[in-house]
Amino acid sequence: MGLNRTPLFTAHQQLGAKLIDFGGWEMPVQYKSIVEEHLAVRQAAGIFDISHMGEVTVSGAAAADFLNRTLTNDVRKLASGQGQYTLMCNERGGAIDDLYVYRLCDEVYLLVLNASRVKVDVAWLQSRAATFPQRSGLQLTDASHNYAALAVQGPRVKEFINDCVKGASISAARVERATDLRKNQIGEFHFEHGGVLVSRTGYTGEDGFEIIGSDKAIQQVWDKILAAGRSFGLKPCGLGARDTLRTEVCYPLYGHELDENTTPMEAGLGFFVSLDKGDFIGRAILAEQKAKGIGRKLAAFKMSGKSAPPRPHYPIWANGARVGDVTSGTQSPSLGVGIGMGYVPPGLAKPGTEIEIEIRGKRSPALVVARPIYRRS
Repeated sequence: MGLNRTPLFTAHQQLGAKLIDFGGWEMPVQYKSIVEEHLAVRQAAGIFDISHMGEVTVSGAAAADFLNRTLTNDVRKLASGQGQYTLMCNERGGAIDDLYVYRLCDEVYLLVLNASRVKVDVAWLQSRAATFPQRSGLQLTDASHNYAALAVQGPRVKEFINDCVKGASISAARVERATDLRKNQIGEFHFEHGGVLVSRTGYTGEDGFEIIGSDKAIQQVWDKILAAGRSFGLKPCGLGARDTLRTEVCYPLYGHELDENTTPMEAGLGFFVSLDKGDFIGRAILAEQKAKGIGRKLAAFKMSGKSAPPRPHYPIWANGARVGDVTSGTQSPSLGVGIGMGYVPPGLAKPGTEIEIEIRGKRSPALVVARPIYRRS
């Protein structure tokens, strides 16, 4: 069985992308250089294909109650046109996925899921919906095949995005133009012969937008942004730069920092867990962890001297003992040093703690630092 391809696959080929298997999708890992693409996003602008992500709509009179029982954050805080980062946990408090939920209008919500978790997430949501007491007031639809998506990120994006998606929004957040959207807001805009959803969100630590629409619309938006952004330094970017960018700002990647045996509290994501909203799946364990503490904690680190870059699964040492493993590690293009994250005992997660990373059989010194590792100066 072949790999899935996004509607932008031909565009990637024409741009000379190096393509790899990512969660069953044939995706660009880089075009020319990961470092070049990374620095374009930090200094100017970059465009990413994120059509492999999943989309689920949850609607009806019981939609908010269902989502509040199923997700960790509180959807009641969302006005129409607002989104929030949240997690979906199992009864043990382990993360089934981390995702974004947007309130498009009064009783309609859009969930954007990690590509590798779409089937698992949809099955979990469907099983929960089947036993939900207000099932008659709930519609749940896997809309992943109806949508493609792209992200355009970087400090100069706001200078040209209005030329690509023109005019005022027509639903969700009501704004006069795309750049009037505030962080985590989403609006629907006319585009060509249909509409696209534009949110002021991203996975890079930079200002930017994510755009969701039909296959044809996203192909057209991609071409427009490439043309409009060229004079501003925009570059097409692959998964390689997406990974180094998110590692610098310590955003978790499912399968690395998060899995079904790792809780939001351990991952340092307690801010996105609303223990006071009423019961939800995993709440009892998460409340206990908040009250009594956790056995391990996600720490960020920088290599202290010259060494090869840290990589996932490399052992972490402290005081002569192996205390954990690297979950994400890379050479930081912005900082010029090796950086990473990994789980360690809570006492070793404090910034300033000296640790060692075992790289190719040799232990190299590193220092635990505050998150995010990279901050815009």
